[in-house]
Amino acid sequence: MLLHGSCAALGDDAVLLLGPPGSGKSDLLLKLIDRGFNLVADDQVQVAGDQVSAPDTLAGMIELRGIGLFGVPAVRQATLKLVVQLCGIEERLPKPRTNDILNAPEITINPHSCSAPIRIHWALDALGGRRMQYCGSFVE
Repeated sequence: MLLHGSCAALGDDAVLLLGPPGSGKSDLLLKLIDRGFNLVADDQVQVAGDQVSAPDTLAGMIELRGIGLFGVPAVRQATLKLVVQLCGIEERLPKPRTNDILNAPEITINPHSCSAPIRIHWALDALGGRRMQYCGSFVE
């Protein structure tokens, strides 16, 4: 399945960023890369089961709106662990949610928040058991 989105990975754990055109997917992807994540795909993401990758024609490229297209070291494939819907409104203590189509945990993040890449990193750590969460998106 080919989706309009962006994707970064920390190790083999992939985070899929979804939102309408111009919502800040590539900008947030750039912030994640700057935080130590690796590029998987920008603009279009190929999903096969729990594996995500870039279409061959876009592999290793990221578009920075207003500047242009850049080549970036990228991982060929990673395992989808988290879906992030980009939206301006976030719940304070959300209940656990799964993306129905991708069958993966899903959170909502305001991509323009300065802490957005940090909160995504913490969410991925919580899912991987590297950070303790007491209530919210990953705790019943």
